[in-house]
Amino acid sequence: MSDTTTSFVRTEMLPEQEPPASQSGAIKWIRDNLFSDVLNSILTLIAIYIIFQIVTGVWPWISNGVWNTSSLAECREVLDGATGGCFSVLTERWNQLLFGFKYPPEEYWRPIVAFILLFAAAAPVMFIMFLPKKLLVFTAIYPFLAFWLIWGGTILTPVFAAVGLVVGYLVYANLVRNSFAAGFFGGIAAAFVTWWISGFITAAIGPDFMALEAVPSRDMGGFMLNMILGVVCVSLSLPIGIVLALGRQSDMPLIKWICVVFIEFIRGVPLITLLFVANVVLAYFFPPGSSIDLILRVIIMITAFSSAYIAEVIRGGLAALPKGQYEAADSLGLDYPQAMRLIILPQALKISIPGIVNVAVGLFKDTTLVSVISMFDLVGMIRGPILASTEWNGVYWELWSFAVVLFFVVCYGISQYSQWLERQLATDHR
Repeated sequence: MSDTTTSFVRTEMLPEQEPPASQSGAIKWIRDNLFSDVLNSILTLIAIYIIFQIVTGVWPWISNGVWNTSSLAECREVLDGATGGCFSVLTERWNQLLFGFKYPPEEYWRPIVAFILLFAAAAPVMFIMFLPKKLLVFTAIYPFLAFWLIWGGTILTPVFAAVGLVVGYLVYANLVRNSFAAGFFGGIAAAFVTWWISGFITAAIGPDFMALEAVPSRDMGGFMLNMILGVVCVSLSLPIGIVLALGRQSDMPLIKWICVVFIEFIRGVPLITLLFVANVVLAYFFPPGSSIDLILRVIIMITAFSSAYIAEVIRGGLAALPKGQYEAADSLGLDYPQAMRLIILPQALKISIPGIVNVAVGLFKDTTLVSVISMFDLVGMIRGPILASTEWNGVYWELWSFAVVLFFVVCYGISQYSQWLERQLATDHR
């Protein structure tokens, strides 16, 4: 009798097969994200129709654009009634849009070099987890180098400014071990004494030592002015905002109420009002006879404005930390500066990244408000000298589209970096 229960056992695995086309690749992504159900399918089709209408309407205006005429009238003659943009205004006035109409054309290389070096200086800070920390030395040097490149004059001015800060820091580091007040005021006094002595040294050597052509602030303009205000004010407002946030949570009533009054007053006043104060009133707070640069006054006010908002964002990050983090710092025997530097602030700043970036993006866009106090930034150049000229009076879409593209590139870049940084710092697993 034969055995009919014998089973067969395969000794080799079957070769792997490709998944069905509907379960992988672009088809799966489209089905899951665009046509997952009836409602999403309808919304997708409506969105495609709207995009198609926008593209088909805008594309002829771009593709038929004119780039080589010297006036709006010539541009219209070339178009002869056809749909097309008059982009010749960009090729004719690009230098004014980027650098203003008074910055010496032969010196355009200086702000361009400063802009390129900005990326080299920012990289060690933005990607500190990948780059060696010794590169931060160039980051510390860059502000003084950029000042010399953009404003010109003798190189001794930024050099002695840097020396004064270094001397002040060394005095602070030595005296703060005994008393914070002694270190703070001693450092400030040492810096001012160094700057006072440097004035005599500069006068002895001569103002032409390694000097570039001096460019006054009233000659700054265009998108360069927006970049100067945005970079400087964002860089200054972050540390000041951290100090204000910590001061608002201080147990010392005087420090706490100074920070509270400053934050609440600045947040309750429109930025445009502060700009008028910077233009008209702020000069009266300085010693008689002192000529305080308008850009410096504007930087002071915009920095104060953004610092107040960043302080509240960081205070929210500090409040979001559980009390156990503070207790853990105390259990390790850390004093207040060590606890804040090593435990509390790193976590609070990570939580506050979206809010800080939101303030930074808003601040960069708000730099266009300086046009109301007769500073010819990008918007001021478009509204003023360019549209007021007889050659280009009536060109609007091309100029404003150019401004939109420039601001979008910068703001989108900031936003994308912040999202990347959040992913890099996402150490908690959920």
